[in-house]
Order: sequence, then C-alpha cells, then structure tokens
Amino acid sequence: MDARKASKKRKAVTRDVEEEAGVFSGDELSADNLDGALSDNNNELSGSEEEDSDSEIELIDDFSDEEDEEDEGELDSDELPSDTEPETPKLSKSTPADHEPNFRIVKDANGNDRYLYDEINPDDNSDYSEADENANTIGDIPLTFYDQYPHIGYDINGKKIMRPAKGEALDALLDSIEVPKGWTGLTDPSTGKPLELSQEELELLKKVQMNESTVDGYNPYEPLVESFSSQLEIMPLSAAPEPKRRFVPSKHEAKRVMKIVKAIREGRILPYRPPEEREEKDETLINYDLWADEVARPDHIMHIPAPKLPPPGYEESYHPPPEYLPDKKERKEWEQTDPEDREKEFLPNDFGSLRRVPGYENFVQEKFERCLDLYLAPRVRRSKLNIDPESLLPKLPSPEELKPFPTTCATVFRGHKGRVRSLNVDPTGIWLATGGDDGTVRVWEILTGRQLWSAKLSDEDAVNVVRWRPGKDAVVLAAAAGDDLFLIVPPLIAAPEIEKASLDLLDAGWGYAASNPAPSAADALKKNNPPQWIRPSSELADAGVCAVIPLRYVAKSISWHRRGDYFVTVCSGASTPASVAISIHTVSKHLTQYPFRRRLKGGGPPQTAHFHPSKPILFVANQRSIRGYDLSRQLLVKIVQPGARWISSFDIHPTSSTASGGDNIIVGSYDRRLLWHDLDLSQRPYKTLRYHRKAIRAVKFHPGGRYPLFADASDDGSLQIFHGSVTGDMLSNASIVPLKVLRGHKITGELGVLDIDWHPREAWCVSAGADGTCRLWM
Repeated sequence: MDARKASKKRKAVTRDVEEEAGVFSGDELSADNLDGALSDNNNELSGSEEEDSDSEIELIDDFSDEEDEEDEGELDSDELPSDTEPETPKLSKSTPADHEPNFRIVKDANGNDRYLYDEINPDDNSDYSEADENANTIGDIPLTFYDQYPHIGYDINGKKIMRPAKGEALDALLDSIEVPKGWTGLTDPSTGKPLELSQEELELLKKVQMNESTVDGYNPYEPLVESFSSQLEIMPLSAAPEPKRRFVPSKHEAKRVMKIVKAIREGRILPYRPPEEREEKDETLINYDLWADEVARPDHIMHIPAPKLPPPGYEESYHPPPEYLPDKKERKEWEQTDPEDREKEFLPNDFGSLRRVPGYENFVQEKFERCLDLYLAPRVRRSKLNIDPESLLPKLPSPEELKPFPTTCATVFRGHKGRVRSLNVDPTGIWLATGGDDGTVRVWEILTGRQLWSAKLSDEDAVNVVRWRPGKDAVVLAAAAGDDLFLIVPPLIAAPEIEKASLDLLDAGWGYAASNPAPSAADALKKNNPPQWIRPSSELADAGVCAVIPLRYVAKSISWHRRGDYFVTVCSGASTPASVAISIHTVSKHLTQYPFRRRLKGGGPPQTAHFHPSKPILFVANQRSIRGYDLSRQLLVKIVQPGARWISSFDIHPTSSTASGGDNIIVGSYDRRLLWHDLDLSQRPYKTLRYHRKAIRAVKFHPGGRYPLFADASDDGSLQIFHGSVTGDMLSNASIVPLKVLRGHKITGELGVLDIDWHPREAWCVSAGADGTCRLWM
C-alpha cells in the first residue's frame, strides 16, 4: 500500500461516570476513599480532576484502506460513443496542388533532416476557426490528475497552462484592478481562469432569476383579445326596459339649486362687481413709520415662559367652609413655625361680608418677590415627581404580628474566667455547654442557670468550640482545646441508660481501630497522615472524656452530621497545611480522613464547614467564597460568592430544600455585613443587611424550622433577631424582617458577643460574650 494513502488515526475511548443522585444514607463517608478525593477545580462541576478522572484516552493506530480503494482502481474511459456512423469521404479528382508536399526539409544542428510543416489556417467554415490558443487541450482527462503539478493542462501549442494564483497574492491583485465587464466571480474548471459571460448570457441569467420566460421572441405584453366585439349587434345583451328614474327630474339637483337661490336672496352670495378706481396718493407727502423695519423675532430655543399663578381656592375666600378654618392648636403651631418653613403664607379667616375684609399686609412684598422671580431668577425646565418617600419603603409586617421571638434577658450564666468563646444547646433543650479561655468545659441547666458539670481540658490553651452530638439516643459532647479534640460523655447529667448508650457508642470504635494495621513510624511522622484516636489520661477519663484526637493544629470549627456518626473539623490557622485543614471524623470506626489535597480556591484558608441538613453535600467556606461538594459523587456542585472581604461564619436553612425546593444560606462577615443567599436564584447575595457597627462573629438559624427566625452576634455587644420566612412558591422570594436588637453584653478588649445558639423547641436564644458571661434571651 502506498505510504501516502496509509492514514494513521486516533480514536478516543471514554467511559462516562454515572451521576446518580441517590439518597444520602451516610455510608458514603464510611470508607477510606475520601482521602484527597474531592476536587476544587471550577471546570470540574460535572467531573473530577484530570488525574483522578474516570475518563481514559487510548491511542489506536488504524491504517484504513477504505478511503483509498477508489483511487487504486483503473481509470474509466470518458469517451462517448457516437450516435451516427462516420461518412465515407468521396474521392475527388486529384490536382497538381494536392500532390505538392505540405512540408519543407531543413537541417538541424546535428546535420540531420528536420521536417517543418506549415501552420494550418482554417477557413471560416471550419470548426477550428474560433479556436482559442489558451484553451486547455487535455480532452476528457479529469483535472484531479493535475492536483500534484503546478500546471493544469496544455494549450494547442503544447505549452503548459499554469495554475492561477490564489490566496493573499490574488486578493491583493483583485483589490488593485478594476472588475472587468462581464465578471461573474466564477472559475472555469477546464482552464482554471475566471469565467466571463457575454451580455446575452447575462440577460438569460437575469430572466431566470426574475422567473421570466427565456424563449426568444416571447412578448409578455400581447394585445388584448376582446371577449366581446365592439360591433353593435341586432339583439342586445340585455333587453330590460329603461328605468323610470332616467325620465324624472333629479330631486337632489333641485335641492342644491334652491340652496343657491336662497343664499342669493339673503345676500350671502353677491354678484360680481368690478373693482373701484382709487385715488392716487400724493408722493410729495412723506409718512414716517417707526416700525416699518420691525421683524417679529422668534423665541429663543431655551425660552421658558413664566409660570402662571395658581387660581385662588377655598382657603383664600373671605367666607371659606368651616373645615378649612384652623383651630387654636393649628394657629399656634403656624405662628411658632419659622416663616421660611411654613407651608402657607397666610391662615384662612372668616368674615361676615366683603366690606369687612382688611387689606392684605404682605401684598406688596409678594408682588415684589414675584417680579424678582420673573426677571432675575433663572428658570429651568424640570420634570418633578411627587413621590412620597414612605411609599418607597417595602411594606413590612409589624413585629407584633410575628411573635414569638426573644425580647428580654431571662438568665445570666456566670462562672468562666475570661472570654466565653463557644456555646451550644443540646438536642433535648435541657443543658447548655460552654467553653472559654480558662480551658474548661461547663454544662449548665438552661432554665435555672445552675452548673451541673465542668472539666478542665487544658491549662494553657482555650476551648475554642463545643458542639453536642445530634439525636436524643446518646449524650456526646465534642470540644476542641489547643491541638486536640475531645469526645466527652458528661457523667451524672443524663439517665443511666442514656449514659451507658453513649459510652457504648464511643467504645465501639476501639475494636474497629484495633483491627486495622497501625501505621509505621515513618508514616506516623508525615503531616498528611491522618491522626490515630487515643485513649485519654486517667484524670480526663474520670472527668468523662472517652476519646482524644490529636489534630496537631488548632481547630476553630466543629459541625456534626444529622445522623450523629460523622463530624467535620476545620483548622483555620494560616500556618496549617491545606491538605490537613479540613478533617472528617467517623465515631463508629474511630477514623479520621482528609478529603482535600490542595488549598481551596477563592482566597485564604478555610474558615468553617457544615453538612447540608438533608442532602449529601458538604459546604466549606474560606475567606471569600463558599463551595459545596457532593460527597456521594465527590464533585464540586456549587460555588457561592457573597462578596465579603472575610467570612466569619455561615449557616444553612434547616428546611430550605423541603419547604421551598431550594437552599438558603446566611453568611456573616468581619466587614459588618449579613448576607442572605438563595442558591437557586443566584450565586450572589439576595439581600445584604448592614445593622452592626463592628464585625459579625456568628450567625444561626432556628433549628428544625419550627420558627422562621435567625440571629447574628457582633463585636458591638448586640444581637440582631430577624424573621426570615421561606415559602414553597417558586415565584415569591424569602421575606426578611428585622425584629429586635438585644443588648446586655459588655465590650471587653474590643470584643462583644462571640457565639450564639437557639433552643431546639422554643423561641429562645443563648449568647456567649467576651465579658465572661452567657445570657438566655426569652
């Protein structure tokens, strides 16, 4: 096979990944396949990374001969058989001229004989009389045979006909010359030169384009053939008798004549009179006309006429109706008002008769100001809109109609030394867990404010965050102090059977962890290696600590999954490597996984993370954006851009997906902004609220969706309570109404309220302050 015909092709064999939404049961996190599985590439919203992609490319060398089989066949003949037999030429008498040779013999350079034939001069009747010297004489040979040569055939003299120029050179040539007459822009395939049409051919094409007949001698304007002859026949077409109206005088004409006669009698139509001769004026008498050259000047293009005074109304009457008369209070208020701020320059008065009306004291002053306004004050044409400013405000319901919501401080929890950094209400709504700078974790009774249990987790480091495990079947508290994470079952606060179930829940993972092989010493020293869960010291075990997770970095955020078997932690320090900043922990297996290999795009280290309340989605926030990852498919599915400089916290609406069909998120930032996001509407904020003078530290929705409330906490020492309702109607957006501002915490070290949480069943909220106290708002 010719090497030129052998074509090497590449075929890409791909395998598509099935994207099944599936119900998230929590088993997606049970395996170890989350380590580095999630990607943070914006172009991978519908797929994973290139290195982890399920799509493979395979190169296959395929030498196909199917396309070249036609070129290898024999060349078919294009000769057409003749329809008629060639006539036998008749013999004629020979003449002396016929026997004369039509050539002459000359010697060439080598001395050999060379025959030179005379040039053929065809007569007028010959078919070759109009032969073109530049015509292509290759006959029926296809032009494709000359594709590899610079010429496209030979002329009648045997010279090569070169291929015409193409490309930029041809374009430059066409731009420099004028278009010749008869130029069509087409190319003759036999010669490769532009095809020129004659005037007759152009007329023929024009007729075809205009849908006209191309037959010669066709006249579209033939003389009309009369259907009826113009000769008078004996028998008419209609023998109907003449109508009577043709013999009766017209009444309409009689009416018109009578109108003219009546007008003449009344003198409205006068007969013609010749013009009277006028006396000639005396030319010696000169009359001077001062305004003879006066020409009316048009108004200026910017001329604005003076505004007219409004007509007087009932208030200016000397005997107005009683409803227009002011009472003593209105009269006193008018007199005390500054004259420039008065709506009216006078007060309506009632007089018994017109003779008792006194002169208006401000008459001269008003007319003088009116004249000043007319010739001194410039006038500008301005379209003024009378809009009430209050009509531009949205119609919000009254806060009284949106009760219940917290309004007053009911309980103050005192006992921490230093700032209270975090707090959380347990799912039963009975206990409150707090953590502060003194390194202790405390459990309080919400209604009474009594401290039930406390444990000191660290002597040097503060407790940054505390979170209860969701669910009422067990009482497990997760607390982060320093570089370690503690799982605690506070003793003597719950029923014995619940306390035993909690201990069994945490002890079940030790057996699973023991079955897995322990990492080697070299792997244990690697930073990317997940930490191993360890048992606490005897002192911490007596206090109720059941397990310790050495994260090696300070955790600032803890968020539980709704099933209670998983929770995610975020180490937001600037020195924390990106691959170990976010960790997902499994309680039943005592297993820790790092789902990300690289730092999240969008700016800065991660700040916090939360699980979606009903979908297998993990939302992770860094300084400027929030990203949602589908844990079942391990894909990036959502990017939210609040536009804040530094995100401090965010929360997901508990019933947004079930109630409205979409997700709603509130975001708090250190630049004093509270942002509401409707993820189905846009990745930009739906509403931006600015009610605080300092940074917002925490935001929180009411759990369970029983009350449409959410709150934020700020460093200015105040809490803002909002009503935020989400409807299932896709045509209506969420309604946000500010309800109450709660103040009570003292600002200490330029820090105010650090954390906030809601009661699971009541419209109560609890706040933690930098002044070392926690407050219950009811």
